[in-house]
Amino acid sequence: MNDPLANVLLRPWDGPLGAPPFAAVQAGDFLPAFATATAWHRDEIAAIAGQAERATFDNTILALERSGEALSRVRRLFWTLSSAHGTPEIRAIEGEVSALLSAHSIAIGHDAALAERVAAVHAGRHEDGLDAAQVRLVEGSHAGFRRGGAGLSPEQKERFAAIDTRLSALSVQFGHNVLAATAAWVLDLGPDDLAGLPPSLRDAAAARAAAAGAPGRYHVTLDRSDYESFLSFSQRRDLREELWRAFTGRCDGGPHDNWPVIAETLALRHERATLLGYPDHAHYALEDSMAHTPEAAMDLLAQLWEPGKRRAAEEAAELQALIDAEGAGFALAPWDWRFYAEQVRRSRYALDGTAVARHLRLDAVRQAAFDVAARLYGLSFTRRADIPGYHEDVWAWEVRELGGKPVGLLFTDYLARPEKHGGAWMGSLRVQELLDGAVLPVVYLVANFAAAPPPDRAATRLSIDEARTLFHEFGHALHGLLSRVTYPSQSGTAVARDFVEFPSKLMENWIVSREVLSGFGVPDDLVAAIRNAGAYGQGFATVELISCSLADLAMHRGPDAASDPRAFLEAELERLGMPPEIGLRHRFPYFTHVFDGGYASAYYSYAWSEALDADAFEAFVATGDIFDATLADRFRAEILSVGDTRDPMESFEAFLGRAPDAGALMRARNLVGA
Repeated sequence: MNDPLANVLLRPWDGPLGAPPFAAVQAGDFLPAFATATAWHRDEIAAIAGQAERATFDNTILALERSGEALSRVRRLFWTLSSAHGTPEIRAIEGEVSALLSAHSIAIGHDAALAERVAAVHAGRHEDGLDAAQVRLVEGSHAGFRRGGAGLSPEQKERFAAIDTRLSALSVQFGHNVLAATAAWVLDLGPDDLAGLPPSLRDAAAARAAAAGAPGRYHVTLDRSDYESFLSFSQRRDLREELWRAFTGRCDGGPHDNWPVIAETLALRHERATLLGYPDHAHYALEDSMAHTPEAAMDLLAQLWEPGKRRAAEEAAELQALIDAEGAGFALAPWDWRFYAEQVRRSRYALDGTAVARHLRLDAVRQAAFDVAARLYGLSFTRRADIPGYHEDVWAWEVRELGGKPVGLLFTDYLARPEKHGGAWMGSLRVQELLDGAVLPVVYLVANFAAAPPPDRAATRLSIDEARTLFHEFGHALHGLLSRVTYPSQSGTAVARDFVEFPSKLMENWIVSREVLSGFGVPDDLVAAIRNAGAYGQGFATVELISCSLADLAMHRGPDAASDPRAFLEAELERLGMPPEIGLRHRFPYFTHVFDGGYASAYYSYAWSEALDADAFEAFVATGDIFDATLADRFRAEILSVGDTRDPMESFEAFLGRAPDAGALMRARNLVGA
């Protein structure tokens, strides 16, 4: 019999700082590795479930925490590659891997003997001398079995397993459709089509066209960075409309149509929720969130929606006046909004987006994020060229306390490539834990910024919004890196969905601060323009965000949407009074957050976390120093380090000494009085 450890994926990672063996990984290694790792995990689970001894925290909950280590390594590595480096070989096995992991998870969740042991520990959790983190771990484990169908009848378990297996396949199909539709379209431009475009976009578009065998042409893609930049600066209204229709029309019919996937997904999510005794998927999804119920989430969104619409109406009137002043003779449309809003920023606030981008080199913005972390938390980041990533664009960074103590390893992957999913995200290849000695976290950041032509790809220029994105994802990375918990299930970003965006949203504030912007050589007048213009456009931004959140919740509040999700969505937007000249930020056929991610019924989390962020940053500003050491230390100790060892509201109250101030978000979004 072959030695299973001959497969590199099954061996412990022994690279510097526990780096994974990216350079040695072959796509063909994954299926054998998954087969072996799941078999090992099944044996571990059988040993835990089959014990004769009374169930205790140590022999049941702690044993579960220690189980599946090899499987966790293989799983995390595979999903990292499938999302950020999805070669054809990886894509070909993604469905099979998803089905295998779904079946394995269901089998564990439906193990009656194991569920009984967990229930026994749960019943005695307050009498067994457990500390608060251990009690929360027990409660989370018990809830996981309940929500995973452990209490269902045999017939119901069979149906539950079929639903989960199918949902897993649908998620993969949805993501593949979005990736294929995005990659299949390009806006092919000539030299006469470039009026208004910033040099950074022109250079990136020229490089893409040359790589595609079309020198002298310019290729604009459906990556969001291209889309938003083109709509903001192109003077060609016909081309703006063409790009807008292509971007928002992805997977809305045609060979990559996602509406059938959405319909089946919604129906199965509702059936699963009712099988478990919940009214609908929204109640099921939000049970363990900060909001706890869809009604609480809706209450927050309702506070923002009407004021946001009123502010957006004021902005729309101003933009229409600009159009009329030009004698253009057309009504403001979605493909016009960003272009004319850019004109307002230039005329009213002297804010030139292209001038800002000239100062925001990718390497400089990345270094600024590192510098902010150094000032707030005493961290240093050192490039490790000897540690390979999964692509030449991926760089490894050794993270240490300024005193020299190692903190973890960070990989950064910021440039757009065809094999990457769109958007930006943070992930963990290995989480911090102290269960059997200190384990350092290994985290990674992914974005899709349009790259400058080689060889100086680090000279890629970012818009101020893209710089915010970099800081946002870096906030997630800090959450993972600065975790200090014992149990891996409670580590870092393993917190409630509507709390996990809090540290990342908070980090965005520093990139638009005078203290950080001046470090890029941005002139004082441009710094002032960025700061003054920050309040402008919040009606548009609020409507874009909240409309997606409201529609997401509505579609998961019962079975109605599943029969015809397109018609349901149109009716819901009409009921809400959605301004037609704005449109959804994420139309549902490519809304990967909801249909190929973890945000179903939970896209509202961005607004919820932003409310916490607005309140927290006001506290930093109130000190007179946004790098206030006392407050930064408390944020690290009470928010970043504690993971899911306690209720997130307790963590927030420990940080600021009080409950959140709901009015802070209205102030931050300039909606007071709207």
